Amino acid sequence: MSSIKIFSDKCVGCSLCVKVCPASAITIRDAKAVINLDKCTLCGACVSACSFKAIEITRVKKTKKEDFSEYKGVWVFAEQRDGEIASVVYELLGKARKLADDLNTYVGAVLLGYDVERCAKELIARGADKVFLADSEIFEHYIAENYTNAICKLVKKHKPEIILAGATTTGRSLVSRIAVNVYAGLTADCTGLDIDKDKKILVQTRPAFGGNIMAQIISPDHRPQMATVRHKVMPEAQPDASRKGEVIKESFSGDVVDLRVKFLDFVKEATNMINIAEADIIVTGGRGLGDSKNFNILEELADALNGAVGASRAAVDAGWIPYSHQVGQTGRTVCPKIYIACGVSGQIQHLVGMQSSKTIIAINKDPDAPIFKVANLGVVGDLFTIVPLLTKAIKQSRK
Repeated sequence: MSSIKIFSDKCVGCSLCVKVCPASAITIRDAKAVINLDKCTLCGACVSACSFKAIEITRVKKTKKEDFSEYKGVWVFAEQRDGEIASVVYELLGKARKLADDLNTYVGAVLLGYDVERCAKELIARGADKVFLADSEIFEHYIAENYTNAICKLVKKHKPEIILAGATTTGRSLVSRIAVNVYAGLTADCTGLDIDKDKKILVQTRPAFGGNIMAQIISPDHRPQMATVRHKVMPEAQPDASRKGEVIKESFSGDVVDLRVKFLDFVKEATNMINIAEADIIVTGGRGLGDSKNFNILEELADALNGAVGASRAAVDAGWIPYSHQVGQTGRTVCPKIYIACGVSGQIQHLVGMQSSKTIIAINKDPDAPIFKVANLGVVGDLFTIVPLLTKAIKQSRK
C-alpha cells in the first residue's frame, strides 16, 4: 500500500501544507505538521507545497496480478421508487444481457426496497438470470449510506465482475460510494459498453473534453468494473414472460443502517411539464429563436403533437428556458420517436444528447448547419414562418 510520512527534523510548522490539503487532513501540533491518515487521500498536494521537503509519499506498485477468476456476473442496480422500476434499468438489462453472453456469465439484478418482491418477476422477464432481493423496511426509502453498506456486503459475498447503474441522481450518488468502499474503478455517464473479446474486460465509452472526443476507458486491475450509463442511449430489453430466473433473498441486520442519516420526506416537483427524457416527441429550440418569448411558438407545436419542449445549452445559458429542458452532454440524453430541432446549430455537445432519436427533423435557415448532417429530414428556412404553418396544419388535420 502507498504511504505518507512527515520528517519532523525538516518540518518547521509553516502550515503551507495545511492550506493546500483538499481533505483537511493536516493540522499543526507542537509546531509540527500532523497527518490524519483516515482523511488523507494521498493526493500529493502537500508534497508539492512543502519548500523544506519534509513530506514524502511512497507509492507501492503492484508486482503480482490479482486473480479475478472468482468474479462472475454482470449486475444491474434495479433502481425503483414506490415499487416502480426506473425505465433506465430495462435499458441496462438489455445491454447486460449482451455483455454477459460475451463473457459466458449470468445477468444479476440488485433490488433493494420494501414490499418490492413483485418487481423481481419483471426483472427476470427483461433479462435477469438472478435477482438479489433485499426486501426490508430498512430500504423502504432510498438512503445512499444504507444502500451502499448493503450492496458492498453483496459484492464481497457474490463477487460480480461488472456493476451497472443508471446515471440518475440516485445511481450517481450510490455507485460512487460503492466504488470507494470496494476499491474499484468507476466510469460515469457512459454512452457505450462493450467487451474486449481478447482481454475479457469491459470497454466503457463516454464523451470527454466537452464532447469533442469519445474516450474508451478500462479498469483492468480491479473488480468489479463499474459504470453509470445515461438514460435513453440504449434500447430497452423487451419483456419475455416465459423467461425463468432465480430470486436470491438477502437479509441484513441493523448494522447496515447509518444512524447519522434519517429519511424525513420526499417532495415531488410540482409541475405539469412533460419529462423530456420520457417524451415520444420533442420540439427543441436553440439560439436561432433569439428570445425567450419565442419559445411560445415551439410550445404550441409541442402541444399540438402532445410532445415536450427541449432546448440547447445556448438557449438555457441565455436564460430563455429552465435547465430541466436542456438536451445535450450537460443536459438530458433523449431518444424520442420524433425530434424536431428548430434554430439549433447542432454542435457536438448537443448531438451527444439526441442523435439516437428515431427520426430527426431540422429546421434552420443556415444550409451548412451541422444539425443537417444527422437529420433524417432537413428544412432550410425561417423557423418563424415554418413552425406556425406546421402547427396550423397539424391542428387542422385533427379536426
